[in-house]
Amino acid sequence: MERDAVIVAGFGYRSGANVASLRTALALAQNGHPPVTTLAAPADKAALLASLAEALELPLIVVTPEALRAVETPTRSPISLSARGTGSVAEAAALAAAGAGARLIAPRHISPDRMATCAIAEGFQS
Repeated sequence: MERDAVIVAGFGYRSGANVASLRTALALAQNGHPPVTTLAAPADKAALLASLAEALELPLIVVTPEALRAVETPTRSPISLSARGTGSVAEAAALAAAGAGARLIAPRHISPDRMATCAIAEGFQS
C-alpha cells in the first residue's frame, strides 16, 4: 500500500486575529518548503481558518484538545502550556493533523501583528 505525503500548516491564533494575520503567518512558515496540502487548527479556532482554507481550496483538519496535548513540540511557550497544555498550538496542530510519525519541517512562525502563528509538518497518510 502506497502512502501519500501530506504537508500540513497548523495554526494558533488570538481571538482578535483576521485572515490577513493567518496568511502572513503561513507565508512566513511556507518560505522555501513544499506546498501546503492541508490546514489544521484546534476545534475552537476552526471558524476563521475555514475562510482561509476555502480561499486556498485546501482541506481543513480540526484537531481535538486531547490530540494537541498529546504532541511534544520543540517550542515551549509558557502561555500556550498554561492555556492549551502544549508548547505551541501551531506546531501541535500541524503534527497531530499530519499523522503518526510526522515531522516538523517549519517551527512556528509568528505574524508581525503577533496575532497568529503557523508551523508546517510533513506526514504520510495511506
